[in-house]
Amino acid sequence: MTQSTDEHNAHGQRVAAAIDKFEELVLRTGAARAFLIGAGCSKCAGLPLTMELTSIVLDSERLEEVTKDILLSVRDSFAGGDGAHIEDYLSEIIDLLAIAERRFERGVPDPNVLVGDGTYTVEQMRTAVEGIKREIAETIGQRLDVSTHRKFVAALHRPVRGDLTSAQEQVDYLVLNYDTAIEDALGLQRIPYADGIDGGATGSWNPQTFERQGLAARVFKLHGSIDWYEIEGEDLPFRVGPNVDAPGPNERNIVIWPASTKYKETQLDPYAQLAIKARQTLGPRSGYQTVLVICGYSFGDQHINEEIDTALKHSDGNLTVVAFSGENSLAGQLREWHEDPAVSDQLLIFAKNGFFHGSDGFETDKCLSWWRFEEIARLLGGER
Repeated sequence: MTQSTDEHNAHGQRVAAAIDKFEELVLRTGAARAFLIGAGCSKCAGLPLTMELTSIVLDSERLEEVTKDILLSVRDSFAGGDGAHIEDYLSEIIDLLAIAERRFERGVPDPNVLVGDGTYTVEQMRTAVEGIKREIAETIGQRLDVSTHRKFVAALHRPVRGDLTSAQEQVDYLVLNYDTAIEDALGLQRIPYADGIDGGATGSWNPQTFERQGLAARVFKLHGSIDWYEIEGEDLPFRVGPNVDAPGPNERNIVIWPASTKYKETQLDPYAQLAIKARQTLGPRSGYQTVLVICGYSFGDQHINEEIDTALKHSDGNLTVVAFSGENSLAGQLREWHEDPAVSDQLLIFAKNGFFHGSDGFETDKCLSWWRFEEIARLLGGER
């Protein structure tokens, strides 16, 4: 009994010490703060995780028959692979569309592309892309419960705890999700922020909004947003109110990009501008410290992983990464960084099975819940 009690106490002390490190880095050091927000952070708002979203879109009865055939054929082409999801399928279709468009532009007599057992035209592929995007937007455009997100941003920007000194510093949010939970929470908490759209319910893309004085937060939607649209005759996105009859087709194209797409859109603005802003956030100036906290992200986007890796290795120790992971063991990209002596001391991993920081940390057979977004919000608010 005594040994069990001692072990329990020791475990509690290790957990408390790790949380102290997190609080010290994020709330007390005065370092610049950035948060990389992935799909796991939207689960508590009532939105599906990526694999759940995949099932919903695949089973949707709203997709046109040809679009469904293309989507299912692409899904089947990933058979035997590991962890493919709707963004992978959409990326594949976008890549095939790019091939068909290039053939068409070069005057190829038969520019159609083979997908599974079928052959499809440029227009059919383009319709499939937009149809799948709309289905994604319909699914994640539902009513959101942003109570946890409000608690999260309030703890960062307007804490009630008297021991915090850095709460008034600007925070950058690098958001991989298409939903608007972070923006909604910031707005409801009266926290001044910019997301690149100049205006209100209806507005237009203007990256200069990120440079305005008095901002408490900047939101970089790295893969676009379900409330961004392309309209006819314009190269950059708009946010258009649902009741506004904007110029262009009745069904405006939604400006979202799958994580792994190689399509030409990703080389154009605003995506390119957002990528530059994110790179600047991850690259602290000489003599300054930046803390990047990663929440709800499974490290499945190789481009994002490479950006973080480059930032870590070129920061001269001025970038610290705090990663929350819901995996059962340390694996993949996190293991690579943890085992890399060049960056391991700059990485703090709060995993389901322990805490890892260079040669420090511990493993446990207890299931730790601190990786959940709800728990991160609680910790930031001073709850233990």
